[in-house]
Amino acid sequence: MIVLILGGTADARALAGALPGHTVISSLAGRTSSPLLPPGEVRIGGFGGADGLAGFLTGRGVDLLVDATHPFAATISANASRAAALAGVPLLHLRRPGWVEEAGDAWHRVPNLGEASALLPRLGRRVFLTTGRQEIAAFAGVEGCWFLARSVEPPAPPMPADLEVILDRGPFTLEGERQLLAGHRIDVLVSKDSGGPAAKLAAARERGIPVVLVDRPPLPAGEIVATVREAAAWVTRKRDSA
Repeated sequence: MIVLILGGTADARALAGALPGHTVISSLAGRTSSPLLPPGEVRIGGFGGADGLAGFLTGRGVDLLVDATHPFAATISANASRAAALAGVPLLHLRRPGWVEEAGDAWHRVPNLGEASALLPRLGRRVFLTTGRQEIAAFAGVEGCWFLARSVEPPAPPMPADLEVILDRGPFTLEGERQLLAGHRIDVLVSKDSGGPAAKLAAARERGIPVVLVDRPPLPAGEIVATVREAAAWVTRKRDSA
């Protein structure tokens, strides 16, 4: 079968390598200049919305579509849902579970980045931003805070006036996060609820640091699984029933 996987996430790469015997096409948005590439055919760049994606599905004879994008890639997920319906291609959303608060956590859940930025001055003054470079602009107007932002590539303006940027790519270790929080005297952490390994949350818990956590946008209707194994099993079931 021909399987199109949307997303440059770790789960998307793992799924591309977990489908022997299938033709796998992985589609990356192209927002990172040096992405980690999955095995198999790779396509970089947008499709031109839902209609363009539907045309690609039909033109390439794609049998199955897997949306393994970042949990906050709401536009791409919506386009995938519409395109799959237009092309008559079965769609699966692969989404790892969100984080669950544990004893000792001091989480403040907010629905969007705007509310996260408004809440910050009441929680701390030395902020560790782990929201991704494209979201740093949401904090440009926050006064009275010093920011440390971590991203794979440099952010673009607008940015907070008092900002230091660390260019780095995960996964990150617990010891490394402990040193980072202590060395920069971080007293509040901001993140999006992307799920998966989260040494930064464990390090914040140890230090009693409050965490501002942005909730995920809702997924469009469709079949959803939480793990690469479940996604690979879905592909196998579709193949066997074809």
